[in-house]
Amino acid sequence: MVLSTPVILSSFLHSMLHYSTKKRKPAWTDRILWRIKPKTQPSEDDDEKASTSTDDGLDEYPLQVTQDKYTSDMSYGVSDHKPVIAIFGLELRKYFDTPLVHISPLGTWSGDQDALLSYTFQEDFMSSTWDWIGLYKVGFKSPSDYETFVWVREDELPETNEVIEISVDKDEIPLLSGQYVLGYYSTNMQSIIGLSASFQIVESKRAVMEGLIPENINGLNK
Repeated sequence: MVLSTPVILSSFLHSMLHYSTKKRKPAWTDRILWRIKPKTQPSEDDDEKASTSTDDGLDEYPLQVTQDKYTSDMSYGVSDHKPVIAIFGLELRKYFDTPLVHISPLGTWSGDQDALLSYTFQEDFMSSTWDWIGLYKVGFKSPSDYETFVWVREDELPETNEVIEISVDKDEIPLLSGQYVLGYYSTNMQSIIGLSASFQIVESKRAVMEGLIPENINGLNK
């Protein structure tokens, strides 16, 4: 028996209407999967120890994640499959208890003269001649927020407890006064592994000459 085109269309619309009026329980088909990759993969012996140990094993992970919320968005009406939502708390864990590098400014810093800094490796680590030391304004958010930077000693890497001094060109120093810190950036670790105490950069005389601040004459700004 051959069905005519109107009969086929009517049958299709009837099935679609029947499907759209189905009342099913919400199906949370979407899942939010997450895991923390340990610094080293556990061996079979480690698995046996873990089953009997009371240690929480947090030292094996570079960060700690907690799932604070897991729910679905019931206002979504296009489908009875509801989107799921999760909120996580993230805590970065320290790799080292003490800074690997001690770093500090030497003397007074201003844009009127070249400045000096010193740094010392306090522990042995995988250093590189591509490491650099950045000048950061207090309150910086990222290692890339530096005002300027200098490369560490290029010819060879220093020994532990060896004091290294590096000059910073005056043209790279901010002309206006402010609070700053120095940070040693490790290329291999991709993070800052040593920070100096905060220090003051003195306002440069060049700031007036370049019109960054008004010139003060007899207590009046010109």
